[in-house]
Amino acid sequence: MASDIASSSVMDGTTIKQYDYEILLERLKNELSKFGLTANQSKVFLYLEKYGPITATQISKTLKVPRTETYHLLTNLQNKGIVTASFQHPIKFSAISLDKAIGILINSEKERVRHLESQEKSLVELWGTIPSLNITPEDVKDGKFQILQGLNQMTGKIDDMICNAKKDIQILASEKDFMKFYHAGFLERIRDSKVNPQFVSSTSEKTIYIFKGKLADKVRRMPLKVKEDLCFIIKDDDELFLFLKNPSGPPQNILAMWTDSKSMVYTLKLLFAYIWSNSRRI
Repeated sequence: MASDIASSSVMDGTTIKQYDYEILLERLKNELSKFGLTANQSKVFLYLEKYGPITATQISKTLKVPRTETYHLLTNLQNKGIVTASFQHPIKFSAISLDKAIGILINSEKERVRHLESQEKSLVELWGTIPSLNITPEDVKDGKFQILQGLNQMTGKIDDMICNAKKDIQILASEKDFMKFYHAGFLERIRDSKVNPQFVSSTSEKTIYIFKGKLADKVRRMPLKVKEDLCFIIKDDDELFLFLKNPSGPPQNILAMWTDSKSMVYTLKLLFAYIWSNSRRI
């Protein structure tokens, strides 16, 4: 647009440089944005104010604005009352003078503010009729979750779950995962606690020794149809530790989620119970 104006406009007999026009037009567009016009609306309006009446096709080609968007911009400018259209074919569009357009935009903004002010009291009254939602600590607690990455963070969280368990600990994991739990001391702590453990694992005869003592009859072999990258720990009915990436991978890449969401804990407990009932003793 700037190049078109620069090439066809003369002031005091001297053609104004394109660079100067670009600066002036950019300033005008910035100023018009304060009156509620977008950059493209300002560009179309200013072009029409200088060169209208003109067709939408000519505007689109000259300003390099897609034709569909050009019609959309012209419709918005007409709705604002600063652009008019002729009845002839093809339709030609014109803009009212800049000073009158600014006056119309200011009045429109004043009317919008007055309307908002008139709505203030009714909105406050309407809000007052809506009953407050009493959120209990239990409601908030049910939705908590935490994403953990790296072995150190996870070890502390699993340790905490085992130490605070009151009824049972359920673990579904592969042979490699259980070996990691064994070396981390988790199985020993479970063995020394008073909780009822249940384990489902792909453990083979070579690693069955990790369940020695009272844990020996608490483990069942994972069905072949269950993927070995599935691994989770459930404490009582209130906490779940779910590995999102296989714990058998590099320590820094391990990713897990801890949650006390009752719905998630309940869902995984149902899954564990189903797998447990379809598993056989080792």
